[in-house]
Amino acid sequence: MLMVLPQVTLVLAAALAVVNLWLSIRVGQVRQSEKISVGDGGNDRVIRRMRAHANFGENAWLILVLVFAIEVSGGEPGWLWAATVAFVVGRIAHGFGMDGWRPGRPIGTGITMVLQVALAIWAVAIALSAERAASVPAVEMVSLQG
Repeated sequence: MLMVLPQVTLVLAAALAVVNLWLSIRVGQVRQSEKISVGDGGNDRVIRRMRAHANFGENAWLILVLVFAIEVSGGEPGWLWAATVAFVVGRIAHGFGMDGWRPGRPIGTGITMVLQVALAIWAVAIALSAERAASVPAVEMVSLQG
């Protein structure tokens, strides 16, 4: 049997993969230009790019898990799409912010923090909602044997 994942979660996962690749390439570019193969060499540009990439990894998985959990629990797709777009935009802004675009870092950090709190509250509200417990849609299972 094949489990079909919800649409918002799939799109978010794909977007996060692209942003992760973009941040990784940016680390490689600055390493090459600064001639630093391993570590950061004490170079501020390398450190900033590495931290932007690491910070993404520290936060992206949690947003993905929360969006998935909320989506399979019947959360409003419109709000989940908004959260998904906001998070991806915030992480891109944060990447540029770590390179010196002054508003980028606080924009990315702020969006990430607000979304983590909002999605966490939403998830708990769903979990504690007695009315929703009986109407939670199950994840669709599809047979591959037609």
